[in-house]
Amino acid sequence: MDLATLKALKPSEYEEAADGYRATGDMASDAKDAIDNRISVELRNQLEGDAAKAAVEELKSLSRNFHYTQTECGLVSTALNGFAFDIAVAKRKLEAAMDDARADGCTVNANGSVSYPAGKKPGDEKTADGGTVTGSAGGSPTSDALERQAVNIHPNPYYGRAIAYANRIADALEEATDADTKWAPKLRALKADDDLTVSHRDWADAQSDTGGVREAGKSYLDSLPEPPKDGLPKDNAAWWKGLSAEEQSAHLALNAASVGALDGLPAETRDEANRRVLAEKRGEYEQALKAIPAAPAKYTYTNTARGPVKVHTDGYLEWDDKYSARKKELEGYLKGMDQIQDRFDRTGVRGLPEAYLLGYDPVGHSDGKIILANGNPDTADHTAVYVPGTKANIEKIGEGADLGDLGRSERLWAESGKMAPDKSFSTITWLDYDAPDKVLGEATRGSYAEDAGPTLRSFMEGNKAAHDEINPGNPGHTTLIGHSYGTTVVGVAAQSDIGPVGELGPTPRIADDVIAVGSPGMQADHAADLGVGARHVWAMGGPWDDQGVRQGGRLVGLGDDLTIPTDERFGGNIMKSDSGGHSGFWDPESTSLRNQAAVIAGRYERVQHD
Repeated sequence: MDLATLKALKPSEYEEAADGYRATGDMASDAKDAIDNRISVELRNQLEGDAAKAAVEELKSLSRNFHYTQTECGLVSTALNGFAFDIAVAKRKLEAAMDDARADGCTVNANGSVSYPAGKKPGDEKTADGGTVTGSAGGSPTSDALERQAVNIHPNPYYGRAIAYANRIADALEEATDADTKWAPKLRALKADDDLTVSHRDWADAQSDTGGVREAGKSYLDSLPEPPKDGLPKDNAAWWKGLSAEEQSAHLALNAASVGALDGLPAETRDEANRRVLAEKRGEYEQALKAIPAAPAKYTYTNTARGPVKVHTDGYLEWDDKYSARKKELEGYLKGMDQIQDRFDRTGVRGLPEAYLLGYDPVGHSDGKIILANGNPDTADHTAVYVPGTKANIEKIGEGADLGDLGRSERLWAESGKMAPDKSFSTITWLDYDAPDKVLGEATRGSYAEDAGPTLRSFMEGNKAAHDEINPGNPGHTTLIGHSYGTTVVGVAAQSDIGPVGELGPTPRIADDVIAVGSPGMQADHAADLGVGARHVWAMGGPWDDQGVRQGGRLVGLGDDLTIPTDERFGGNIMKSDSGGHSGFWDPESTSLRNQAAVIAGRYERVQHD
């Protein structure tokens, strides 16, 4: 880049263009939300038939297009700001060098060379003529040494200063050229296909584009305020609030996974970040699955003394060894994604509110991580957080006729709303821990809960921080529900510290009410140890729980001092349950479901005690 071009460049124009792309992204986001949460909902609720179903599918495609547009606009906006930042740095260096040269009596020429006046060194009788020098960028120990030697020999004292100014100008021009060379291909790569279909390949490319912009924009990103290291949720909330719109957009564009996992940030922000991660990961996994070759013929026959015997083909055994495990893994990830998308698509069905993806990592904690809310917890009057237990994983989080653990939160939302129709509710499925995979062995160890407890407390504190930001002075009412081993996680969380050390000790109350369902023990001796007050601890169990889960928890020590939440000795409220087994506590129209809903809604007088 030459001097005239760099002088004429106005970084502010690129920043204004970045603002325009960010505004376009915001419009795309609004359009996506309108389609998902209003237009599609009204269409499903008011019309039936094949034509209506086809229209809903077209709207889904349109929503995906807007989501992709939003994502790409965020990347373009960040790339333009990154380019403007790099050019501004180079331009400031150029202007400083030119100003210093002029102040020293030198002239900067159009080609970047510097002319210096006549002058003489102290002690010299003769005045040396002026001249013109051309700088060089970079330099090396050898060239710098030769340059210093020439300056010392030269009779004109302005010569050395002119060389220094010319070198600074050359450095600035080279820095600007490097920025242009670096950013041009990154911006060109952000050009979308010329069709109207956003494919899995497009989302995989978006993930690649993100990496490219992140790499090119390292200096720009380093200039942005970083989230607090090991910050508490309230610290994270303050950091995010203190960012400008441009800075928030850059973090969302390039650090979506980190933003989506940060406790204390608004639910809408975390949802936006995690939905992007979900879309990009789906694109990546769909492409990876597509790249796996089809399995060859599995069996053949070989002749033996007893006649033909069916055996695996050599080709299949080779394919199985190379691809089978990876194929099953990818199919599991995609199955979980389908269940999450199914929840998104059911917004409005039977009044179901908008879903918020507050946490997502398909491979986190080995079984995957998902935190999904029905309704916005930042604005809800009542919020319930449900923690599933043994065998919970992202692959089957919404599986089955009852829609699994996601379905349980949905039923809690619907039933709670009946208890207090004039109030708003949010119910959250929280699976941000490595749940035991086996009832015997793994589920008898407290280590899973000890690892998960501080993480759950951090999430609860983050919800509180985000809610308090929107509703100062009105924190709302929060209920924390655990099922089976999830109650052990809740028990540890209620007693855990979320500070950097993570040691157990006195802490603020984790929620207003705690419900233990089918609990093997909460790692606490008494209800009062959970920090919410014994009268705000609730428990229920099923027939098998008494002989199986309850006794098993005692034997392995999940209930300290032989105390279990459904024991009177524990000191909490024992609720009536009509569950026929260990998992029927959320059956429609059940006493078990209504009792939980009554606590969530704060209608304690409607709880049936056992």
